Amino acid sequence: MSKKNTDNYFKIDPECHLIGDMEHLNHFPGVQMWWRAIENISRPLVFGAPMPLMMRALEGLEEWEAVKSGDPQIILRVMDKYGVDIACLLPESMMDTTGFTSRWVSNGQMAKVVETNPERFMYQPNISPIKQRGVKNAIWELEYWVKEKGAKIFKYYPPEDTYINDPELWPFYEKAQEHKIVLDIHTGFCWVPPGKSKYCHPEQLDDVARDFPGLIINAFHMGYPYSDVLNMVALGHPNVYICMSLLVPWAITAPRKFARLLGEAMRFVGPDRITWGTDYAGYGVQIANAVKGLAEFQIPEDMQDAYGYPAITDEDKAKMFGGNLARLLGIEPKRRI
Repeated sequence: MSKKNTDNYFKIDPECHLIGDMEHLNHFPGVQMWWRAIENISRPLVFGAPMPLMMRALEGLEEWEAVKSGDPQIILRVMDKYGVDIACLLPESMMDTTGFTSRWVSNGQMAKVVETNPERFMYQPNISPIKQRGVKNAIWELEYWVKEKGAKIFKYYPPEDTYINDPELWPFYEKAQEHKIVLDIHTGFCWVPPGKSKYCHPEQLDDVARDFPGLIINAFHMGYPYSDVLNMVALGHPNVYICMSLLVPWAITAPRKFARLLGEAMRFVGPDRITWGTDYAGYGVQIANAVKGLAEFQIPEDMQDAYGYPAITDEDKAKMFGGNLARLLGIEPKRRI
């Protein structure tokens, strides 16, 4: 794929993780459990694909893109290569892996990186966990980042905390709605234990979206493997958006599977409420395949005919890559490269 094709769209990534050096945390049993799961994630996303499809995913990659790095300059380098205009930097919490003794990366560390290049990076404080550390403390931190730093987008990771629709979280959601933020929520399944998958089933969003219709919820990972459930929730709640983060590489390595996921989302909510994302965790290849995957993707014609899926237009891709999220965040969707 030519660089020109990737540069046609304004792109904003709502899931660009900051993980950093893990050496000081690797002695925790929960962290070791997390790493064992990470070793397997590459199989369904890339390396479990037939060789021709896997080679497509690796095409054009440079060696440095396959090496884990916590250097923000590497993030900018890969953003420049694949035409990503803005990354919402997201510090990993994962406090369940350390027995709730330590965060992996603090919101303060994230802010220092954002402030080195505010034209390309945006604050995305991770307010997880909410219940485990006290709802009042989470509300205080939310309001600090909104009032003092102008943060517009936040992340909540239920697998390390409690059910999305735990009534004890209602005061937090009320404040989030009041401040008109975008709240990214991990949905579907916990890919990396010791987090609990029962805490993030997308059906739980139905309660939250009903009681807080002004709260913009960006549901990460399309609710997979419960994507049909998320589509039904979003169908009835126009404040729920469906985010493709993590799954976009399937456009290359499992194209018909991805066609069904995106085609169903298009039928239920349409292109105005679907967002793109990378789930970047230190490897340039994650951004590469997320960009390449959507930029050249089209739902096969036989699936359009058989299932009534609409064709994906350039206008649709522009909305998904960055137009929709830019509208929610109140920023101009202009190229920054």
